[in-house]
Amino acid sequence: MTRSMQRVAEAVAGDPAGCSALTVTGLAELTGTSEATVVRTARLLGYPGYRDLRLALAGLAAQQESGQSPAVTADIAVDDSLAEVVAKLAHDEQQTLADTAAGLDTAQLAACVDALAGARRVDIYGIGASGLVAQDLAQKLLRIGLIAHAHADPHLAVTNAVQLRPRDVAIAITHSGTTGDVIEPLRTAFERGATTIAVTGRPDGAVSQYADHLLTTSTARESELRPAAMSSRTSQLLVVDCLFVGVAQRTYETAAPALSASYEALAHRHDPRSGRR
Repeated sequence: MTRSMQRVAEAVAGDPAGCSALTVTGLAELTGTSEATVVRTARLLGYPGYRDLRLALAGLAAQQESGQSPAVTADIAVDDSLAEVVAKLAHDEQQTLADTAAGLDTAQLAACVDALAGARRVDIYGIGASGLVAQDLAQKLLRIGLIAHAHADPHLAVTNAVQLRPRDVAIAITHSGTTGDVIEPLRTAFERGATTIAVTGRPDGAVSQYADHLLTTSTARESELRPAAMSSRTSQLLVVDCLFVGVAQRTYETAAPALSASYEALAHRHDPRSGRR
């Protein structure tokens, strides 16, 4: 554990109640460290992310004060009111985004943006909820003039991957880092010389073997009424948006006219006077 991480650990141990009320940014400022250091410390202490450490601290503080079991939790109970569900989901989503932003390696992100900005073609692989994120990235890139395809069918993904070559980019989106149907086409693209990127919550997962660049998402905390796919999707969408905005900035001279043209092409569908929506 580094000295900066020790300062974070000492702070949470000395004042669990006070630290549980702090955002990842607030704790970083309190300890004179960075948001990334806070997130790494949380993971070193055995928590998937800062959100989980913060909840544990709140529970510990409550237990110390009352001698009873911790009452603070973001888990959604079957008898929660809709207002409580909204509050808990909003809290969890905010913390997921903060954890992802704090743990995102901007040097890796910049390298990915460079590769995408100069790509001849972009193939994106994802299954289930990750497949929806793959589709979101593909349609964003298409609107700024890049040739991009999202493949949810594993057979189609592999048969397309064998056509890739240097200057092409392949992106695998997998929260677990172990999804075989995503890893296989990425491996194929890697072997064909394409630049490969993995967006994953498990940077030590099998997908990393075939990734030139890794973009780490927040590790979701799963509960009975909140599957991990919900938090992982939120985290993945933030990374996708960062990639898209970075590429749009880098290719602004072509991206701006392409976006404008796509807006104009659909404008009549949103004009009430056209009779179509």
